[in-house]
Formats: sequence, C-alpha cells, structure tokens
Amino acid sequence: MKIAISGKGGVGKTTLSAAIVKRFAQDFNVFAVDADPDISLGNVLGLPEDKILALPPIVEMKELIDEKLGGDGAYYSLNPKVDDVLEKYSIKHGNIRLLKMGAVKKGGSACYCRENTFLNALLKSLIVTSEDVVLLDMGAGIEHLTRGTAKGVDVMLIVTEPSKVSVATAKVIAKLAREIGVKSIFFVANKIRKEEEIQFLKSNLEGEKLIGSIPFSEEVLDMAMGKSVDDVPVFNAGIENIYQELLKYQAIN
Repeated sequence: MKIAISGKGGVGKTTLSAAIVKRFAQDFNVFAVDADPDISLGNVLGLPEDKILALPPIVEMKELIDEKLGGDGAYYSLNPKVDDVLEKYSIKHGNIRLLKMGAVKKGGSACYCRENTFLNALLKSLIVTSEDVVLLDMGAGIEHLTRGTAKGVDVMLIVTEPSKVSVATAKVIAKLAREIGVKSIFFVANKIRKEEEIQFLKSNLEGEKLIGSIPFSEEVLDMAMGKSVDDVPVFNAGIENIYQELLKYQAIN
C-alpha cells in the first residue's frame, strides 16, 4: 500500500505520519519517506539520533546526484537508475526504513532541475516498484507528486483541523491531487475537542470521506519534549481506527 500524507502546516501531519508508520510496522515492512522541509519524521519516529544526523537529505547529496545523472554538465539522464539508492542511503530500524528525501527545490537564483529530476526518479521507483508499505510525509502541498508518481499512490490522507483556514487548504490540496491522478483521497480530523467540531468538518468538506479523527491531547504536545506516541492511549485509539479503515480500503481495491 502506498500512502501520501499532506495538510496545512501545523496541523500535526508529521506526528500522525509517524504514528501510522509505527502501526503499519507492527504487521508489515514500511518505507517511510520524509519529504517535509522540516525533515523531522525520523525524530518523531524515535529513530536513533546519531543515525539520523549521519545521513543528510538525498536532495543535498550533490556527488550522488551527479553520479546517477551522468556528470554535472548541462545534459543529464532523465531516467537515472536509482534502485540501489533506496537501500544504501536510508536508515533501517526494525520493520521501518527511513529515507530523508528533503524538499523539492524552488526556482530562484539557481536551477534545481537536476535535483528535482533525481528526486522524482527516486520517488517513482519507490512508489511503483516497492513491495513494502510506503508512506510519504509531504510538506504542506503535493510538490513531490507528479502525474507519473501519483498513479502509484493508493491513498492520499489530508490532515485538517476544525478551522475554516485549515479546511480551505485541505480542499485545495485535494483538488490538486485529483488533477494529477490520485484516485482515493481521505481526510483525517486532528486536534478535535468536541463533537461539534466533527460536524463542522463534515459539513464543510462537502461529501469528502473523513476516515478518522484524533482528539486533542496535551500529552501529544509533550512529544515535542521526547514523549513517545506509544504513551498516549487516546491518540493511539484514533490511529488504530484509521489503520483499520486503510486495511478495509486495501482489501476491496
């Protein structure tokens, strides 16, 4: 199963991504891809900090990119061979393998066509050919998905809070994802304090599928100080419901 997770900045996307990865890892091998500019998925997963620090994001590995693309000149391969990169430049921890991809480079004073070509090839190889569960923790958008990679994504989960701004961003992400070919888009409600907020989301999402909800918890906020997601029962109950819904979706597709 291939899952992409996105949402407005600050909605708790990476925390949810880490919890879903850990739940899948109880039953499957999981390839977790950190494609968020903050590159914090490994820390939230609780992976050894020395291993995380020792491996820079793929997008910053200039020598590797030059080697795979065929030198550092103006002409380079648009379809580089990248299968070995997935194993060699990732972190293995139990059933979880973490790839620190880094952010898609924006236009500006320098051209990042080479880096982005390499990231796209790497992501396409992982999504299309990997037999593991793949979870992609993206930034606040869909920049890492192209029409080629989107066809391999089974589900996009869009995390939203019960606010008009968060819902508006979530709906824009869903529209863009559909335009590039993502077929199944589900929403996850986070930081829910009362039932009225669930009803607010259902009415404002206008028929979109809300696959689960996570209650607001001070304990989850404590994870910024090193608390594990495993220590918050109410949080994990919500994650379990989402996990079971994803398994049901997989079974019928």
